[in-house]
Amino acid sequence: MTATRFVTVAERRARLALRHRLVPSRRTDDVSAITRSLVALHSTDPTTANLSVTQRMHNPTVAAVSAALYDERSIVRHHAMRRTLWVFEPAMARAAHASCTAAIAVKEWNGFAAMLEFSEVTTDGASWISAARRRAIEIVGERGTLTARELGAVAPELTAKLHLSVGKPYAASQGAHTRLMPCLGFEGELVRTRPVGGWTSGEYAWTLADAWCAGGVADVALSAAEGGAVLAHAYLAAFGPASTADLQWWAGWSATSAKAALAAIGAVAVLMDDGSGGVVDGWLNADDTAVVVSDEPWCAVLPSLDPAIMGWKARGWYLGELGSFGGPLFDRNGNAGHHIWSSAAGIGGRVVGSWAQRRNGEIATRFLVDVSDRERAAVDLEVRALRDTLGDTRFRPRYPAPIQAELLK
Repeated sequence: MTATRFVTVAERRARLALRHRLVPSRRTDDVSAITRSLVALHSTDPTTANLSVTQRMHNPTVAAVSAALYDERSIVRHHAMRRTLWVFEPAMARAAHASCTAAIAVKEWNGFAAMLEFSEVTTDGASWISAARRRAIEIVGERGTLTARELGAVAPELTAKLHLSVGKPYAASQGAHTRLMPCLGFEGELVRTRPVGGWTSGEYAWTLADAWCAGGVADVALSAAEGGAVLAHAYLAAFGPASTADLQWWAGWSATSAKAALAAIGAVAVLMDDGSGGVVDGWLNADDTAVVVSDEPWCAVLPSLDPAIMGWKARGWYLGELGSFGGPLFDRNGNAGHHIWSSAAGIGGRVVGSWAQRRNGEIATRFLVDVSDRERAAVDLEVRALRDTLGDTRFRPRYPAPIQAELLK
């Protein structure tokens, strides 16, 4: 590819700060606008999606996120990239479904069928699933919403035991209905509605996708290639410049699919600073090649798995040595825990530390690089705002930073 220009680390950090609504001037109370700016919000840990939004609001409140999810339904939960649970605007959920989830659903159903047969529930997993699928959809349609547990009570014939990890110390069993519901979610037939037990809970009631939001989350008229083009354009708008490998990793695609999507949108080749003095190939959208500059000071106290820290495979340009797996901020699988961003004169936004909520509600922080007194004061203000947002809510992240244990002492 022939690069058109060079993108410095300073510009990459400026783009991140502006596009991810981390600078004060770009904050908004529009939950859908925040979600759209980030393409999607991680939701494997239910607290992440909520706090990723509130930390970008002028007037942060979890109630506003809940209203968008469950009353206005302007955003919706759906499995997609890398088999991860996300929160999207419905139109973007449909693009992600076509380009990511549809293929994942096939694997999920096949694995479920094999598990049924291995567990001797049936000799024909596909036929069992076909009947169970019809029965579950019928019940959900009649009742409106229900949890997997409630489905099992109504239809005990769907609760046959699946045997997991047989012969291993952590062997267990699982009711087939608890796997059936997520599979219907992958297929786009069902979506998760309100959580059971409050906004930090990961147990949800389910409902028919088409009844929950107009158009549902699975558009059969949208091809994988068409959905991929929409998703790739949105990704570069939020995370560009990015490399082919960054897009491939983020979307969970093959290299061939990532290259095809970039070609389909006419992405423009650039060179970009990798943060260590090296130069790597990257891409921008064709309508987004102008130089971006921002000197607005900012800081942010963000939750584990926030898109700002998890959006690229190569993270050295904003993390430096803090990007090591199994280090203070990331577990050994590369999942980021709670983290703090700050901008400094001549450096721009970068990750500078971590935080944790203690049992008494106090927010403990730890800086992992040198920061100025001005930065510390700005972070203190953000911490106070976060504490006010959380109120009496107490939670533990599903993906804690390794430094979390120290901060909880």
